[in-house]
Parts: sequence; structure tokens; C-alpha cells
Amino acid sequence: MEEKREKTKYMSKPKLMQVKSFSSKADKLREQNMYQDAVGIYLNAILIDREDVNSYYGLGLCYKSLGNYAKAIKNFEKATELKQDFYEAFYELGVCHLLEGVPCGAIKNFVCAIRINPDNPSAILQLGAAHELCEEEDMALMIYQKLIETTPNYVKAYEHKSRLLMKQERYREACSVLINLLKVVPAYAQAYLGIATCLEKTGDKTGAQRYYRKFINLRPQLNQAQFAKKRLKTLKEKSKNIAYLSIV
Repeated sequence: MEEKREKTKYMSKPKLMQVKSFSSKADKLREQNMYQDAVGIYLNAILIDREDVNSYYGLGLCYKSLGNYAKAIKNFEKATELKQDFYEAFYELGVCHLLEGVPCGAIKNFVCAIRINPDNPSAILQLGAAHELCEEEDMALMIYQKLIETTPNYVKAYEHKSRLLMKQERYREACSVLINLLKVVPAYAQAYLGIATCLEKTGDKTGAQRYYRKFINLRPQLNQAQFAKKRLKTLKEKSKNIAYLSIV
């Protein structure tokens, strides 16, 4: 490794400028979603300088966008070998393992990313998701809760925790998480829909109707508003039937 870095260090200035030119051009193409074109130019840069970290990282991003996760992983790994404190490369490695359906392989990369940048919540959230996909749900819930405590304005942590609790049919706990989310973001429509669903599951039909109405008022244009309207209509009819039967 040291020998290779020495070779790069003493590369002629024209060659270094050529590498930088290729890499910059490829970056611009990638940002324009011209991934296949960018791949060829990144490879040209690497042919000149086998230690060009930016080109390996750029290649990884291109292959990821093209759906070739195996090649993306290979290039991100190379980038982390060359730059061991490369947060973004470790993070993308974890994401690609998730996309490839290997969540347990993602965990170590998210851990590395968190060690490099412990204040960035994205890698912590993805670590929780990886544990969840590995069927380590208790660990995932612990991570989501820790993230809520340390970064209370991070909406995705509430979403992930409440969704997992609902999956486990722990509706009262999920409802509590979403109510806390509304304290942070009072106009967050999806929280109202989630609370309505949880309340309906626990038998609180009156509360469910109230939160379905709140969701519809906030986001009447969403497709989910039609679902909320149907649930609201069903709950109203059930309430009328119960009232009628009680009278009879």
C-alpha cells in the first residue's frame, strides 16, 4: 500500500492534472444521471492512477444507480482501503449490501461509518434497519429509540420505530411514538394516519375517526386520503349499527 502511494505521490504533474480532469468530468456526468458515460471516464482516470479515491467512489455511485450492486460494493471497498476514514464510502457500502439483500453484511460498514462520524443520524438509522432485516428486532428498536433521544427532530427514527412496533402488533406503543412525533412536527400528516390505524386496532373507534379526519384535512389530495375516507365511513356505519342495536 505504501509503495503504491509513493508512486502516486511522485506521479508527474501533467498526469495528475489529467486524472483530476477525467474525474471531474465523470463527476459532472454522474450528477446529470449519465452513469454509463461516467463509468468509462472514471475508468480512464484509474488507468492513469490506480490510487484515485474519488474515481473509485464515483464508480461505486454509478454502479449503484445502474443496479449493479456487486460492482458498486467492489469499488466502494477499494475506496475505503485507500481512505480508511471515508464516511460516505462506508455508508454507501452498507446501503449496497441492503439493496443486494445482504443486511447482515451491511452492519459492519454502518458501524465503521458511525465510528468515523457518530453525529450523523443517517448511518445509525440504516444500522437499525439492517438489524431489523436480520430479524434482530429488539436491537433495531433500541437503536431507533436511542436515535430519538439523541436526535429528537429526526423524523425517520420515529417512523421506523412506530412501523416496527405496528408490525409486532404493539399498537399502543406505536401510537405513543407517533404522538411524540407530533410534538416535534405538529403538521406531520402520516403520523395522524398511523395513530388512526393504531387506535382502530386497539378498538378506540372514536379516537380513530378523529385522527382519520385530521389526516384527511391535512392531506386531502393524497391517495391515502381515499383509504382514510373509506375507513372513516366504515367506522361511522359500525357506530350507527351499534347505536341502533342498543336502542332496539
